[in-house]
Order: sequence, then structure tokens, then C-alpha cells
Amino acid sequence: MRHDDWKVRLIDYVSSCARLPFAYGQHDCALFAAGCIKAMTDVDLAADWRGTYSSLKGGLMALKRAGYADHLALAADHFEKIAPAFAAAGDLAVIDGPEGAALGVVQGEGVYVLTATSLGILPLSDAIAAFRVP
Repeated sequence: MRHDDWKVRLIDYVSSCARLPFAYGQHDCALFAAGCIKAMTDVDLAADWRGTYSSLKGGLMALKRAGYADHLALAADHFEKIAPAFAAAGDLAVIDGPEGAALGVVQGEGVYVLTATSLGILPLSDAIAAFRVP
């Protein structure tokens, strides 16, 4: 469950990520989403994976060893899948990116996502799926 001050915690976390470069295993879409969840709830879904891979293939292999097809399957195992139109601030959104589906966090009508060099924002209307973070 989200803390009472989850909005402040989320803003602080997202702000801390604003200029960090994308790096698999350190600062990628799955770890960004997990960091947002941790900021809001203190639950770290990525504790077992952070720093253990350095490529998309390595990250997917680590998830498969744990029984998940990919990062979306991990999210679906922990959160209710919802239509993007029903996603609210702090929920996760799935965006179709250059290397496949990427996770971001909803903020109003936008979705914070990682780019190759920094944090970006895309319209929520670009989301292809979403997950409710309680």
C-alpha cells in the first residue's frame, strides 16, 4: 500500500532520476518503475535483480530464472492490469519502445519514461497497458 505521503516520495524519486543515463541493471525502465514503487510503498520488487545484469538479454534471463517471462509478467504478478484510460498518478504504464515494451510511471496525462540520456515524458494516450499500484 502507498504511504500517506506517496506523492512527495514519488516526486523526490523521479527528480533524483531526471539526469541519470540509461544503463541496464542500474537505471533501466524496469528498475525505474521498481524505484517508483519502492518510493511510494517501501516494497522493492527489484532487490534481487538490481546490479546483476548489464544488457536487455541479461535482464530477461534473470527474470526467466525467477519464473517470469519478462518485466511485464513480474508487474502483472504483483499488480492489477488496467486499461491505460483508467491509470492514475503513480500507476505503471507500458509504452511500446524501440527495444520492446517499456515501463513508466503515470503523472497526470503523461507517463515518465527513461530515454537514452535522461527522463522523458510521453502522453498517457501512448500507453498500451497499465497496472494499478495500490
